[in-house]
Amino acid sequence: MSTVVMILGIVVAFLLLGYMCMKGWSIYISAPLCALIVAVTSGMNPLSAIVDSFLPGTGEYLAQWFGLFMLGALFGRIMETSGAAASIAHSVTRVIGAHNACLAVILATSLMTYGGISLFVVVFVMYPFAVGLFQEADLPKRLLPGCIATGAFSFTAIALPGSPQNQNVLPTTYFGTTPTAAPVLGLIVAAYILVTSVLYMNWRARQAKARLEHFVPNEKDLAIMEANKNQQLPHIISSLLPLVVVICTIIFVGWDTMVCLLIGILLAIALFFPRLKGNFKETINQGALNSTAAIMNTSLTVGMGAVIKASAAFTIITEAIDKLSQGNGLVYEFISINVLAGVTGSASGGLSIALTTLSDRLLATGINPEILHRVAAISANGLDSMPWCGAVMTMFAVCGLTHKDSYKDVAVVNIAITMSGAVLAIILGSMGVC
Repeated sequence: MSTVVMILGIVVAFLLLGYMCMKGWSIYISAPLCALIVAVTSGMNPLSAIVDSFLPGTGEYLAQWFGLFMLGALFGRIMETSGAAASIAHSVTRVIGAHNACLAVILATSLMTYGGISLFVVVFVMYPFAVGLFQEADLPKRLLPGCIATGAFSFTAIALPGSPQNQNVLPTTYFGTTPTAAPVLGLIVAAYILVTSVLYMNWRARQAKARLEHFVPNEKDLAIMEANKNQQLPHIISSLLPLVVVICTIIFVGWDTMVCLLIGILLAIALFFPRLKGNFKETINQGALNSTAAIMNTSLTVGMGAVIKASAAFTIITEAIDKLSQGNGLVYEFISINVLAGVTGSASGGLSIALTTLSDRLLATGINPEILHRVAAISANGLDSMPWCGAVMTMFAVCGLTHKDSYKDVAVVNIAITMSGAVLAIILGSMGVC
């Protein structure tokens, strides 16, 4: 096959993957179909591409990361059902004030994701609280996804040292680091992303007020707000305790992230069992079930990436990226991860594909592994938030909004701002800041 045909096959495969995801096709169908397109246009045996590359790639990712996905989703469900998540959200609002609705949603979401609740399920936890807050502030609901995305998908997941989210844990496997890698660099970039995103969302809120836009609830929103009126919530200290324990055991004790999440789950069950005992089995079952869509979406896109890695076109692509980076290892890392995260629509998927294939080469540059870890994690959250990103589509579905309504804000906070944060990380890392 010619180089043009091979590259065109990969481009067509990813465009089709994005289109099918946006049109509601199951990833179980779209990922292997697109992998077959890559195989055929690269001159590979289609059956061998599926059996020897796609399925092993999918299975290896699933085996390695299922526990982390499942525990994070289970933790989120327990915190939601017990009312602990709502207690945290309401406490943040009381401190900040409902007039700062955007900041309140961002900080409350950030607390939960940094405390161990999976970013793939935090929108289910946050939405019931956030919709009431936006009603009180009389802000249009279309601004809500930008706020949730800032708190869930950006600085807490990628930049804050000790984060239990997958993007921060995954590089430890390839670089021999810990989740607290490059803490100074991470804190600086996290502060930049948070401040810039808050300023942007507040500006958008002022614009909406100037245009006399208002909060317009649907039937689901009205039902949620009615159910929340007389809800008895647990005390804020007991609500925060499981999150604090997860973070402290990761940062100060240095235990495995899955062990820390399990401790947080057991503590939450012990603290809130009286609130859970009426539907304990349903809570546990639903929490575990919530993890399956997220882990399979990512695993199947990684499987497709394994087919690309096995194709002759992969060498051509890596050489092209090498030329663009001009020999700078951090720039090479940034470009390769962003490209792969963008085409797969998955930060952890793109990160996994990139580090599986390129980590040895990156380590050979002599760059501090902690800096490589932090730049890799930050770079994963940029082009991953393309319109076909599964987490973005899930967030819009939960909020009852469309890409037309809210994607602009998500693109600004999760693509423009986080990518500029990655550029800042490269500059700091090149200066030796760690």
